[in-house]
Amino acid sequence: MPLPVPVLPEGVDPAWLPPGAFRPLGSRGILIRGSGPLVDTVHREVAQACARFGGSVERDASPEPCDLVLELTGEDGSEAFAFERGDGCTRVTASGQRGLLYGLFHVVRLGEDAFRGERPRQRYRPAAGLRMLDHWDNVAVHPVMGQVERGYSGGSLFWRDGRARGDVERVRVYGRLLAACGINAVAVNNVNVHETEARLLTERIGEVARIADALRPYGISTHLSVTFAAPIVLGGLDTADPLDARVRRWWERATADVYAAIPDFGGYVVKADSEGRPGPFAYGRSHADGANMLAAALAPYGGTVRWRAFVYDHRQDWRDRSTDRARAAYGHFRPLDGEFAENAVLQVKHGPMDFQVREPVSPLIGAMPDTRLAVELQVTQEYTGQQRHVCWLGPMWSEVLRFRPDGTHRVGELADGLVAVSNAGDDPFWTGHPLAQANLYTVGRLAWDPGADPGTVLDEWIRLTFPDAPERLVGGLHAVLDGSWRTYEKYTAPLGVGFMVQPGHHYGPSVDGYEYSPWGTYHFADRDGVGVDRSAATGTGYAAQYAKPWAEVYESSSSCPDELLLFFHHVPYGHGLRSGKTVIQHIYDTHFEGVEEVETAREVWASLNGLVDPARHARVAERFEEQLRSAREWRDQINSYFLRKSGVPDAQGRVIY
Repeated sequence: MPLPVPVLPEGVDPAWLPPGAFRPLGSRGILIRGSGPLVDTVHREVAQACARFGGSVERDASPEPCDLVLELTGEDGSEAFAFERGDGCTRVTASGQRGLLYGLFHVVRLGEDAFRGERPRQRYRPAAGLRMLDHWDNVAVHPVMGQVERGYSGGSLFWRDGRARGDVERVRVYGRLLAACGINAVAVNNVNVHETEARLLTERIGEVARIADALRPYGISTHLSVTFAAPIVLGGLDTADPLDARVRRWWERATADVYAAIPDFGGYVVKADSEGRPGPFAYGRSHADGANMLAAALAPYGGTVRWRAFVYDHRQDWRDRSTDRARAAYGHFRPLDGEFAENAVLQVKHGPMDFQVREPVSPLIGAMPDTRLAVELQVTQEYTGQQRHVCWLGPMWSEVLRFRPDGTHRVGELADGLVAVSNAGDDPFWTGHPLAQANLYTVGRLAWDPGADPGTVLDEWIRLTFPDAPERLVGGLHAVLDGSWRTYEKYTAPLGVGFMVQPGHHYGPSVDGYEYSPWGTYHFADRDGVGVDRSAATGTGYAAQYAKPWAEVYESSSSCPDELLLFFHHVPYGHGLRSGKTVIQHIYDTHFEGVEEVETAREVWASLNGLVDPARHARVAERFEEQLRSAREWRDQINSYFLRKSGVPDAQGRVIY
């Protein structure tokens, strides 16, 4: 018996698919042609909307006058669809079931505009074949990191009390939300695979299969993070050497069992030789050796291995100014270009450090033309306010995806896939902060179309989430969110220097928190200046990892963009910026400005009371109080630190402690 459209548990926010978003579609006469499980999903969505709003739906009927035709013209697995309108009828056609599903949600996004005027035929296809969310969820609650590592939205959607949740209805709802913004894959467990999570690969694969069953009706494939040491941890072998025949046979058998349980399983995600996780280095092997072993096990089934490039020395001597964490990924992986199997994808963080509010695009992207790459973003706001601060990251991600590492091709064109660390949990608002839903929606839409205008995507989210919103609410939400990333940047770490956070949990300011640590996250502030010299001439040489013209741009402090100045250069406090300000005055001014902008945003949100439901308004208002408190703390600690270091007073004479 076919499943109904998933029902939200009581008290859970509908996010960007409230019933009202389906009113334009559900009030029309609709014809659906084609067959298959995802066509059945399309039919269920349309039938529910028509039952609610008075429309009608026919399945495979003879041509009759209708407002909308949704037609599957074949089954080639394509995710593309075509949209057109003429003679009073809107048509969506697709040669693959997923394409028809995405075409339906395109109609929902357009709302009444889907049924107005004439529109020539236009074809839509995703830029990236894989658009995946990595969940850093732990099956067993970790004593330090908890249920979800770097998660700020409650517990896991998938796991509770050490096992898969018995009721997967909310997982179905989650799959529906993801399909509506273009996500097509989910990894259901933490990349830091502990002993309990390791067993999902073998005796607990049935639990993963139940999650896969819940996601499948919305075209979401399921992936699993695995430990490289699985043959030892699970198989009783004395080695995990990727060139050992026993190890390869173990992975072949384990993978066959996975596909027996989940025939459409997507593949493995691996964090190896990174932050203490086991990997091929222990056996004198390369990362290509490790990835290719798993790729060989997955190849007969069409699966892929996604091998994270987040590999660096996390036991660095802070006294050693020549060692540079930023250089690590390029240094480890660039020499291996062309050695990875076709179904091995190197998953590269968008920046060389760790999801900071501002850092350059990783030089590894664009430097491996013979290797499939996926770009990794972080939706969960580990370093951008932890979903206690409003920080819509669409403009930052857009800058990354539009960047041209080789001077010609954009990151969004070079990437085989886009992977993002999820920010969703079992919180009633999905993302803890209701406005953080905009980040989850935006990352899906930019994965589909990296060239999309982020402001347009933001307006899509607003209109879907609040389909009957008056213009005052639409304008207020846009104003609160649109500049929030740059506001956050203003009152935190300046000019690309990064970090300056409390160690461990990474929330709130601690200018020297990581300055004398082994993690390689330094700012090198002294009485004369601040910043890290990463030039080739006098520094770590990191700037030389870029292709021309970027290597030349970043090499000199005179040509380096101001927003990245302290990432690439150690400069005096009196160094002049393009704005005409000195570095020290920029620090003072931006930190005062950032707090003022939070105060303004808080007032705008307060003015919207009565235009959104009370629970949502109260949650956001409470978060704004914490954001303002934290922003003031950032302002005062950063400004006081640099006043005391530099001895240079604020030109405007404001209070600095």
